[in-house]
Amino acid sequence: MMIKKLLVFVLLTGNSIAFAQTKKNDGTLKLWYNSPAENWNEALPIGNGRLGAMVFGNPAKEQLQLNEETVWSGGPNSNITSASGAAIPALRKLIFEGKFEEAQALADVEMFPKKNSGMIYQPVGNLFLQVEGAEKATHYYRDLNIEKALATVTYQAGGVHYKREIFSSFTDQVMIVRLTADKPGKISFHAGMDTQQKGGVRTENGKLILSGLTSDHEGEKGQIRFESQVKVLAEGGKASLQNNAWVVKNANAATVYISIATNFKNYHDVTGNESAKAASFLDQAIKKKYAAALAAHIKFYQQYFNRVKLDLGVTDAVNKPTDQRIAEFAKTNDPHLAALYFQFGRYLLICSSQPGNQPPTLQGIWNDKMLAPWDSKYTININTEMNYWPAEVTNLPELHDPLFKMLKDLSVTGQETAKVMYGAKGWVTHHNTDLWRITGPVDRPYAGLWPMGGNWLSQHLWDHYLFTGDQQFLKEYYPVLKGAAEFYLDVLQEEPVHKWLVVTPSNSPENTYVAGKRVSIAAGTTMDNQLLFDLFTKTAKAAEILKTDTDFQAKLKATLTRLAPMQIGKHSQLQEWMHDSDRTDDKHRHVSHLYGLYPSNQISPYRTPELFDAARTSLTYRGDPATGWSMGWKVNLWARFLDGNHAYKLITDQLKLVGGRVDGVNTTGGGTYPNMFDAHPPFQIDGNFGCTAGIAEMLLQSHDGALHILPALPDTWPSGAVKGLVARGGYVVDISWRDKVITHLKIKSRLGGNCRLRINSNMKLNTAGLVAASGPNTNPFYEVPETKAPLISAAAKLNPVGIPSSTAYDLKTLAGKDYTFNTN
Repeated sequence: MMIKKLLVFVLLTGNSIAFAQTKKNDGTLKLWYNSPAENWNEALPIGNGRLGAMVFGNPAKEQLQLNEETVWSGGPNSNITSASGAAIPALRKLIFEGKFEEAQALADVEMFPKKNSGMIYQPVGNLFLQVEGAEKATHYYRDLNIEKALATVTYQAGGVHYKREIFSSFTDQVMIVRLTADKPGKISFHAGMDTQQKGGVRTENGKLILSGLTSDHEGEKGQIRFESQVKVLAEGGKASLQNNAWVVKNANAATVYISIATNFKNYHDVTGNESAKAASFLDQAIKKKYAAALAAHIKFYQQYFNRVKLDLGVTDAVNKPTDQRIAEFAKTNDPHLAALYFQFGRYLLICSSQPGNQPPTLQGIWNDKMLAPWDSKYTININTEMNYWPAEVTNLPELHDPLFKMLKDLSVTGQETAKVMYGAKGWVTHHNTDLWRITGPVDRPYAGLWPMGGNWLSQHLWDHYLFTGDQQFLKEYYPVLKGAAEFYLDVLQEEPVHKWLVVTPSNSPENTYVAGKRVSIAAGTTMDNQLLFDLFTKTAKAAEILKTDTDFQAKLKATLTRLAPMQIGKHSQLQEWMHDSDRTDDKHRHVSHLYGLYPSNQISPYRTPELFDAARTSLTYRGDPATGWSMGWKVNLWARFLDGNHAYKLITDQLKLVGGRVDGVNTTGGGTYPNMFDAHPPFQIDGNFGCTAGIAEMLLQSHDGALHILPALPDTWPSGAVKGLVARGGYVVDISWRDKVITHLKIKSRLGGNCRLRINSNMKLNTAGLVAASGPNTNPFYEVPETKAPLISAAAKLNPVGIPSSTAYDLKTLAGKDYTFNTN
């Protein structure tokens, strides 16, 4: 449990505004700074799933950079044409003949997207507050309290103490800024707006209105109309509209309401009324008292956030601003910063992925650029999937909903791509999609010619079922799984040497295998085979549970026996390609062939020790330095290798300061910006989510037939506590430990069934009433797939695998019952 101590307050006269100063042993989860943001990567993010803003916190000129999740360039479209797949037969022939360079050259000409490579997620604009008398502010402080989803700015000017509170309301669907002072009549400011979009600012019906139209892109006309409506309510003094701005004079307090809406209804319908929708949100919000609005917002947010608590200890480092703590993390003992980073990832997911909304993009819902890096789309060869890795294990399963709804859309739009491009049934999508649910190849063929994106996304459906046991959900989404599987049954090709069934043309995402040349095109890459194994196994199991499609189950199981196996290559590595082309000097950021270790469960120290050792060899060769999101993935991988110290080393690499105004900042590679955003660089939110999932994976694993308690605990966290993590099978787990010994373990069973516990042998636990485990895992909601894991093709003698010893126990559980164990 997170230990909280009282904040020390400076009580002021007048309105008694309290200025929080961080003091020793303050366990509050907040990012705080003693200066305003000078750039976007220092500003603080707020969001309610749909509306996002970056808060800069300048006393004299506050800036809120505004986003709404459906503000995208272009409009409803498909990026597939009748010529999109014309070269595929020739490419297959060249690949099977081993003419890889010729195949790549042909793909580079013929398989470049015939239409567009997807649209761009774009900003709405900015709200500026020009505040009188704040130019020489002192005693400055700003924070983002992630226990309340509330940003605060305080300062002193002219003998007056000022305070701002800013949040994006989950309950009222507007953003709210509250300005107060400790003396009456001291609030005076101008509120204006601007935008980079085609549009303008006007005043109408007692509101400041910014309206615009998104941009054209790659031949697609911008069709999203958006409108932001701003209302200011002053207490005392006067608020009026003048020269396209709100002007507030001599108020005691003022509240600014910002509403934003678009004409987007769904990916093929943009007939909504953005003005009426924005007005509806705003008109309802201003009827509510500020205190009530804030309380409702916090209550809604905390129903998610408070489910998980993590306490790794608090040191004097909390007395320092967050950017300084990041800069010093590698050299200091600051376990609270690791816990803060973990919870910040959960904060970002809650704020960017609410049920009924869109999934978070490469940048969540926060982007200030008209032409964002990689268009801020959905990159689905790792990044979008990584965004949702924390959802189930950190007790936020409802927040998976936007991804699932997007999958339903893609299973419709992807049918055209399957039919036109491949002549196949079912549905498919490649390595990118967008608001308009495009499913054809995107960008250059060396990355874009990868027909596995829908497959990987679909794995989240089965994972959600494993955690929740929700058969109604499984029934609703089974057609998505089936359609994805149908596509591959149609397109699999028999390769000429071993007669394995493989996907071709494809690639191992964004990596190349011909030294010195940009050749990626391939057949039967290891990741493709792993994804197929999972999709076919899970779809067959889903059909079995739902008692449907007996013949289809049989076809899937028969096809499984003909898939290419995982292979161990000449360097004792897990091969990335069907042919043994790995290089020991390959430091590529993608480690796609290790999907079978994480997030999948095909590679295990207990079931497949030789593959486990080969996978570890591959990751060792690949090295630690990487982009931000890649380091997040590697935290999870080293946790699966049961190596907590190496996982922690990657967390340390991730928490290196990029940019900012602190000495010793990291200027190369991945890391973390002053506002705790992941630095790819530039900012990509998946690194935050990946690292949050990785920390959870270090504390609890449930993929390998058991609940493994503290499987990868690093030496730097000898004592701590975590509450509310969730395991497959519907188990909620609380753990406390001291000096690396478990002191308390509580398991709540949501579904009942057999719970297998695995506890490292050096950890004491009172196991009275438990029996030593034997036989297969019998939990009906989580099973190691009945189909045997792919065979090993060994090309070198392997070294023994060093696996920490553990003891397993079986616990029969009842739904809704808690089971608590303490040390001897």
